[in-house]
Amino acid sequence: MDRRKSLKILGVGSLATSMLLDACKPADKKTNVTDTNPAAPAAAGPDRQPAEIDHYKNVTSYTFFTAHEMALITILGDIIIPKDEVSGNASDAKVPEFIEFIVKDMPHYQVPVRGGLRWLDRESLNRFQKSFKDIDDAQRIQIVDDIAYPRKAKPEMSQGVSFFNLMRDLVCTGFYTSKIGIEDIGYAGNQPNQWNGVPDDVLKQYGLAYTEKELKECASYS
Repeated sequence: MDRRKSLKILGVGSLATSMLLDACKPADKKTNVTDTNPAAPAAAGPDRQPAEIDHYKNVTSYTFFTAHEMALITILGDIIIPKDEVSGNASDAKVPEFIEFIVKDMPHYQVPVRGGLRWLDRESLNRFQKSFKDIDDAQRIQIVDDIAYPRKAKPEMSQGVSFFNLMRDLVCTGFYTSKIGIEDIGYAGNQPNQWNGVPDDVLKQYGLAYTEKELKECASYS
């Protein structure tokens, strides 16, 4: 099955569910994670309390990941959601920036993500004597294939499997809540329409019919 189609079927994933639930809690309302650029300035208004704006400014005031770590996140994200004929890849949707924002907004993700990136580099060094950033695409896929399928993974790959599961959830959340991802799904939102009444075959099935007045005033549109 096509990887992008599989991700669409799965939706945003378990992480997305927990993040959306967290966002619905009044005490945890911080910012709109659907922004293409989550680091954009917070907009003041009736929907943002001073404490929320202060929190947002704090989260966006410093950088958590190193340049090397961001490079790894970018590469792995583009492996998970590559560019196709419909839309761009994860980095085109600014998923790395989204993950940088999320791990600062939700600090409990910092250790798992940073530790997983170190595991990825260590595994690459053990196999190919180079960082994951510096090996070729085929070598990267060798490592990813060993951690992307939990049921097939070897026991010694358990740490890598946990890390990849987390990254897949983060990448899918970032991508499918971005403008690019929403357009990729084909979501159009609420659209105006016209209701021309109950179809004739349904009315006949129940022995009903519109009166001339109803047809003129309620169920007829020019």
